[in-house]
Amino acid sequence: MTTRVPAVEGWFTEDAEGGPALLGSRCTSCGTYAFPAESRYCRNPDCDGSEFETVELSRRGRIWSYTDARYQPPPPYVAADPYVPFCLAAVELAAEKLVVMGQVVPGVSVDDLKVGDEVELVVDTLYTEGEQEFLVWKWQPVGANASASAAAAGEV
Repeated sequence: MTTRVPAVEGWFTEDAEGGPALLGSRCTSCGTYAFPAESRYCRNPDCDGSEFETVELSRRGRIWSYTDARYQPPPPYVAADPYVPFCLAAVELAAEKLVVMGQVVPGVSVDDLKVGDEVELVVDTLYTEGEQEFLVWKWQPVGANASASAAAAGEV
């Protein structure tokens, strides 16, 4: 039996009510959000806060920028063998207005995306090693683009 584990512990929840969510922090002094979660100092240059609460970040956002990963990333990234290029997107989260980078689901290329497209957070397998399936968050187009993406990936 395969055990599902986060590739990086503490960066997201898999079974949150309403779906998976990234785990970030909010400064208790000024309200600035951070991802990954901050624990030492506030990233707002006008704040000297050092106390944070852990928060679930927005599950949806809009594409701010995107690109192809045409070359195999170096370790510690674990890539498929043979390497399969994938799409990356910088997504501005709906409520926090924080930009978070992540892979786009398989089957979606840069030809399928445009700045401003709405995407949602999903959890997917990064790689499998022995009996463990290592998970990461990915961005999936919402609405009509999601159907086209699933068809391109052979999921429909």
